[in-house]
Amino acid sequence: MKKIGILHGKERSFPEAFVARVNSKNVKGVHAEATLVDELMQGEPTPYAVMIDRISQDVPFYRAYLKNAALNGTAVLNNPFWWSADEKFFNNCLSTKIGVPVPRTILLPSKEMPPDTSGQSFSNLKYPLDWEKMIDYLGGFPLFMKPHAGGGWKNVYKVENFDEFFRDYNETNTLVMLLQEAIDFDAYFRCYCLGGKYVRIMDYEPRNPHHLRYVADHKVSKELRAQMHDYVLRLNHALGYDFNTVEFAIRDGIPYAIDFCNPAPDADINSVGEENFEWVVENAANMAIEKALSHKEGGNNLTWGTYVSGAANGLLPSMPVAEKAAKKPASHKASVAKKK
Repeated sequence: MKKIGILHGKERSFPEAFVARVNSKNVKGVHAEATLVDELMQGEPTPYAVMIDRISQDVPFYRAYLKNAALNGTAVLNNPFWWSADEKFFNNCLSTKIGVPVPRTILLPSKEMPPDTSGQSFSNLKYPLDWEKMIDYLGGFPLFMKPHAGGGWKNVYKVENFDEFFRDYNETNTLVMLLQEAIDFDAYFRCYCLGGKYVRIMDYEPRNPHHLRYVADHKVSKELRAQMHDYVLRLNHALGYDFNTVEFAIRDGIPYAIDFCNPAPDADINSVGEENFEWVVENAANMAIEKALSHKEGGNNLTWGTYVSGAANGLLPSMPVAEKAAKKPASHKASVAKKK
């Protein structure tokens, strides 16, 4: 029997519907259930061939449990080793190499020193930083500032000038922050990607109250939707996520990837709506069953993105050849002249 487990916290609508959907398909030799975590002995396997992780980002004990499970052959979705290493600034850096537009972004050191460090710990960091140079690189205010790792809308600031920037930056304590160009968008989309092939492009309005954000109907071309579809696959193949969402802000017909490190994205029926919920449940069930049927006993059943697998062979990520040939960046002088 190939058992599929789902590890979750307080959420109920998606995990319960997922388990019921997998079992309703009556696939011979496949059974789904809520994961039961018992005593964890080092190096011992779990009874699960596949496990979907919805909570280990908040519970370090579960993250360690999943790594041990993966070491013993469980296909953990998402890969707990990569998820532990990934963060949003790297995501943006990677996207610049594979041809997916992103807002201009810089990384800020934490305002307060981390525990058990002193000024000597930062002897390699330039001080003071050239704030005006960085703001100029980003195109000027307004700007968004948000944590370089983590999810949700926690500690996100929109700053309109230097006074607001320093005021808010002073509140961030030991968080490492991103400072990012504000994209004045005409339309916004949130896109699910499951199993590296199932994609759902959802019209989204982040300026609405939480329960109304999926109540949107953006009039964009089929070509633009096809481009977003391509970018979603490109990002998730490079990162290696089995379960993720990608958000795009559309400005002047260009989809900018805003947030695409969401390995435990919201799937509650009360927020995503019935149609989106049905799509997620059905395709998550199909993905998990496919993983169970292809599971190799005693093998490494994790998904590793093309960035990691390529790096193991000495390769760096790159954008498609046709795009690379067509891309002709303006010189620094030309860019300055254009601004003037």
